[in-house]
Amino acid sequence: MSRIAIVGGGVAGLATAYALRGTDAEVTVFERRESVGGRAATRSRAECVYDTGANYAKGAKDSDGQDGDESDGRVTDDRVSELLSGELADGLVDIEEPVWTFDADGNLSEGRDDDSPKWTYQEGLVALAAQLREASDATVRTRTEVVGIDRREARNGDREDDEWRVDVRGGETVADALVFTPPAPVTAYLLDRSAWDAPLCDDLREAAAAVPYRTLLSVALHYPYREALPYYALVNSDKDHDIGWIGREECKPGHVPDGESLLVVQPSPDWSREHYDDPDDQIAVNAADRTAELLGDPDRYQFDWAEVVRWRDALPDAGADREVLARGADADLFFAGDWVVGEGRVHAALRSGLETGERVAEWL
Repeated sequence: MSRIAIVGGGVAGLATAYALRGTDAEVTVFERRESVGGRAATRSRAECVYDTGANYAKGAKDSDGQDGDESDGRVTDDRVSELLSGELADGLVDIEEPVWTFDADGNLSEGRDDDSPKWTYQEGLVALAAQLREASDATVRTRTEVVGIDRREARNGDREDDEWRVDVRGGETVADALVFTPPAPVTAYLLDRSAWDAPLCDDLREAAAAVPYRTLLSVALHYPYREALPYYALVNSDKDHDIGWIGREECKPGHVPDGESLLVVQPSPDWSREHYDDPDDQIAVNAADRTAELLGDPDRYQFDWAEVVRWRDALPDAGADREVLARGADADLFFAGDWVVGEGRVHAALRSGLETGERVAEWL
């Protein structure tokens, strides 16, 4: 039985494990955090549920069998939509209100919503990770940080006897194939610290290190009242405002008690980097001030509680050189994640994981 080690328990890693279910492989997922999901992250407080990383998973607009819709410059595909609305549909909810836009001067417009489903779960996006984990046959080891890897080549030259050593804090494990799914900077760091001394390792590290990433803060602001507004969220269209995104969690069924409001505010990448190490209360007040000014609502200055979540490596701004990454298979090494395809969306990470899992299944 082949042993497959998957580094990272985000959506891409869990989707890889999901694609390997039913195969003759022993699959282990290593996740350094206490919970799985990565940026498909959900918090709860005072009977509220709120998504603090990815805001929703985008479904395909059409059901005509075409491989996706590019009306907003990004790709969705029917395969992912069918999976989300099928086997992974327990608790799935659609956000019906549209996404509007605003510019650097704070002017709001209706934007260009393409009517694609905007999916989350009553329990939040973390339920996607939970269902992927449940549906797979993998062993998932949380609180287990991978700190290094090494390649052991068989002395007799038989590739089937080659193996990977995966060093974790407090021990090590051995695998026949290895799948990297953390953000590109983390993947590059692990390859750089690797004891694997081969030119291919350097090429793979450079390919991962070349992927640019955005840093983001995510600020949840709760208010004991809500207003009837025509949109679910506002997104900055010209990328020149201190605020990049404001989402109304009350538009997600089951997330916020009736009559209350919870805004998830994500400042721009530049503002987030500049204020990343500020105290939480200072970040929350600054986010609320800018939100109140943008909405023209002085009541939004005063929230009754807030929570700040930091994402150092939040979203890729480009994809990796996939031809270089594909060469990793020569050493039984594979990659998955939104950074592999260069699209910082949940559905992209899910699709990447499924495709990588299928390539590993062919390798078995």
